Amino acid sequence: MTTRAGKFAGTFIAGGLKSLITPVIAIILALILGAAAIALMGLSPLKAYQSLLQGALGSINGIGETLVKATPLIFTGLSFGLAKKGGLINIGAEGQLYLGGLCSVIVGIALKGWPIFIHLPLAIVAGFIGGGLLGLLSGWLKVRFGASEIITTVMLNYVAQYFVSYMVNGPLIEPPGNFPQSPPVAESAQLPIILAGTRLHLGFIIALLAIVAYYVFLWRTSTGYEVRVVGQNPHAAGYAGMNARRDTLLVMFLAGGLGGLAGVGEILGIQHRLFQNFSPGYGFDGIAVSLLGYNTPIGILLAAILFGILRAGGNMMQMMANVPVAIVYVIQAFVIIFVAAEALMRRWQVKRRAARTAAGAAGLTVEGVSKNG
Repeated sequence: MTTRAGKFAGTFIAGGLKSLITPVIAIILALILGAAAIALMGLSPLKAYQSLLQGALGSINGIGETLVKATPLIFTGLSFGLAKKGGLINIGAEGQLYLGGLCSVIVGIALKGWPIFIHLPLAIVAGFIGGGLLGLLSGWLKVRFGASEIITTVMLNYVAQYFVSYMVNGPLIEPPGNFPQSPPVAESAQLPIILAGTRLHLGFIIALLAIVAYYVFLWRTSTGYEVRVVGQNPHAAGYAGMNARRDTLLVMFLAGGLGGLAGVGEILGIQHRLFQNFSPGYGFDGIAVSLLGYNTPIGILLAAILFGILRAGGNMMQMMANVPVAIVYVIQAFVIIFVAAEALMRRWQVKRRAARTAAGAAGLTVEGVSKNG
């Protein structure tokens, strides 16, 4: 059993580490260009990066805040990554996050006097199902009408956000109705703090478990194998007897559920009530996290922590080094540009090799015909 567990852990780690070379190079280049941009402003890049690291990792509170910022990015990164492995593009994690947060708040408010070991899991499951149903709707529209999931997930983002806005201005508004927010959830539905003196909550542990579940599902189950085959070649999967329509529905539900868990963490772990626009764009940043991590479990975790460091340390950088916090987003953009450029280059090389192989085969065929003719 011990040997088997060790082999599992080794494969789990190795699968992610193999894809880290390009992201590491991309990060280094992005930091260099970020330093150049800071220098052009007449400021010290060294002082800026020192302040950023101090704010993100220089204290227990900073580390806790970094992991708090990384938690929703892990969920939304997994959401995009899971859909991508199934051959789908889920741009709807932001809306799924909002609906997940709404459903968890409804359960957190409606049930009172319940013990935490019942109430909290119910609120978490409600958030997962809420986000999952929104993802499932996009999957159903695809298999039923052939609607592009890219378009439907983007459109449903707005539906979810405006629905949350309606709820906190109407049915869920906290009496006497002066502010567009819900009443606070019961204490039994709040995610406990796991690091004293910080805001780091149980949602981070749930995110780590979600990473393990992501790996186990995709690489250690027959359904996950089928999902990956369908994602790579749906026609071949169909000839092999795999049900692509069923897999599409399943993947979009699970991906939506992961997006919903991002909203659960923000509401039950940080805000403890529902607001309008409570997400600063975690659903969209999750796409960048997944791309940077090459949709691998370890890659997504490390990319989320990197973005968490940038987000948590940006304010300290602005205060201590007078560098605008917007430089953080410039660095993020450079990272994604370099990763995307490498992917395009790799794809071009594959097509070029395939063309050369086809040309060589055609030349051999012509030569054979000439000799026989």
